[in-house]
Amino acid sequence: MRYPEQAEPSSAGPSSAGLDHAGPSNGHHVNGNGVQKLTNGKQAVARVSLPGSHLYDDSDVDREEFVRLVIQSLRDVGYHGSAATLEAESGYAMESQQVADFRRYILEARWSKAENALQRLGVEDREGLWDARFLISQQKYLELLEAQRTTDALQVLRNELAPLDVDPEQLHILSSLMMCSQPEDLRQRAGWDGATGKSRHILLDNLHRYIPPSVMVPPRRFSALLHQANEYQRQQCVYHNIPTSGSSAFSLFADHECDKTGFPRVTTTILEVHTDQVWVLDWSRDGNLLASASNDKSVIIWGIGPETEMPIREWEKRLVLKHPYPVISLAWSLDNSILLTGSETHIKMWNTKTGICIRTLDEHSEPVTAFVWLPDNSGFLSAGMDFKIVLWNTDGQRQETWATLPVRITQMVITPDSTRLVAIGLVAPSPVDARPDGDAPPTGTNMSTPPPKEQHRLLVYDMDSRRNESCMVFEGELTSLSISENSQYALLNRSPDDIQLLDLNLGRLVRKYTGHRQTKHIIRSCFGGFESNFVVSGSEDGNVYVWHRDTGVLLEMLDGHGEGSVNCVAWNPSNERMFASCSDDRTIRIWEAPPDMMLEEYPLQKGKGKASGSRT
Repeated sequence: MRYPEQAEPSSAGPSSAGLDHAGPSNGHHVNGNGVQKLTNGKQAVARVSLPGSHLYDDSDVDREEFVRLVIQSLRDVGYHGSAATLEAESGYAMESQQVADFRRYILEARWSKAENALQRLGVEDREGLWDARFLISQQKYLELLEAQRTTDALQVLRNELAPLDVDPEQLHILSSLMMCSQPEDLRQRAGWDGATGKSRHILLDNLHRYIPPSVMVPPRRFSALLHQANEYQRQQCVYHNIPTSGSSAFSLFADHECDKTGFPRVTTTILEVHTDQVWVLDWSRDGNLLASASNDKSVIIWGIGPETEMPIREWEKRLVLKHPYPVISLAWSLDNSILLTGSETHIKMWNTKTGICIRTLDEHSEPVTAFVWLPDNSGFLSAGMDFKIVLWNTDGQRQETWATLPVRITQMVITPDSTRLVAIGLVAPSPVDARPDGDAPPTGTNMSTPPPKEQHRLLVYDMDSRRNESCMVFEGELTSLSISENSQYALLNRSPDDIQLLDLNLGRLVRKYTGHRQTKHIIRSCFGGFESNFVVSGSEDGNVYVWHRDTGVLLEMLDGHGEGSVNCVAWNPSNERMFASCSDDRTIRIWEAPPDMMLEEYPLQKGKGKASGSRT
């Protein structure tokens, strides 16, 4: 906003923290000659008049908005004198005196004046005005309780908060705070840090939602715009695989783009010990051990050597765990001390240091297809084609049947935020009701009626209540399930030739990834890289495919495996530049970013991975 020609503007001060520095020291005024004179004794600043209203002739950026944001940013970082000088030279004030007064009233707990000022700040929506008044009265109520002025607080509750059509449950919660005998108890129960904390500044930030941004500039707005620009650049950088903070943070001086040479697309090690098809891979939690399961009735635990001056780290076969049947499922405990394996209906618990089988569990009546360890390390869940999920403690003692699902479970995952269990499987005739809620079937239900042909489902359960939250139905076999690090996305392999990205929060399809081949085999894909930026999958054509998650662009088609399917890929959980793949060709390949010594020998112009050698 532009100053009135003879008006005295507000003084400089922090924009997001309130006008703590308000006062005449950085004030200025306009004299009759159009010269802004600073009142702190500094040299007068002449006001600059520029043609037009845009920042540049070929720009759509409004000059006044830009300058006001610069003034706000200068104040935020402490350059109060520079902010005042810019206001004087440009003739633009970051905000009006009314806004400055409103900020001061909030920070000084002058609640009546704050409410009166609020109505003069352009809040036109009646509901918005009521919401803003509620926030102010709520702060007033809490501060009175903190000061142990219970009678005054009760008057605010009855006469100011209750008439605002507050949700009864919310009003009940506020009234219950009157039972707090000590201020510490009040602050803890209310999730509020008190009058002397940051609560008034937080209140100001929340009030921004109801005041037009042109009147009261949102806090740290320039920083928010820069963050949005950086986030856009990150999303457009299809090979992005590095943290965006610290020494590798984005620069403001150039657009961001990651070098392709840092992407894992070279086979640095081939592990050749299995005597039959390798089906499943699973990394230990620290990324130093890799377990592989095979049709040869064994699981091998591989160890990666320590980092050395050599560009390629050594691998070794640590343990071979023998089974009576082929192994189809694996899971490491949270401390990596136990490995669970599923072989037909048997569950085996292995000591990963000695290779001794601790216990064999025989609860399931059909093949065991999935395990997940509980986030609190109190035990694990097992699931199988017999429709049920069983809860075990860490010693392998059965606790209960955690749930009975309406599908033959093929895979399940607990989301990284520990709030939901996601499972996939095939609907088939069973002794239980084939409905997502798992309740008793309605009277007259014919349990022998088969479901539609090849109907598969994705089911989401709340971990605390164990109730079903959602169900999605698919045609075509679901063979793989992965969850992104932020717990928002689920990745599904669906035959034929389809990998889908689902938003679990919205319950809808976000994107599809194509190019690989899957018609008859179980293919297990996964997320990978920094912030789960990549989707990687095997294929029946013997190649490994890598896509950029957010754009769906196919980045790499990595060859090297022999005939047959690449059955499983697994990204190292502690190394964003390493993943493993296993194949019908009986081998496991470790893929890494090409070491410097290999770049000249294998330039990889076409994105094809080349084997550098093997370790056995």
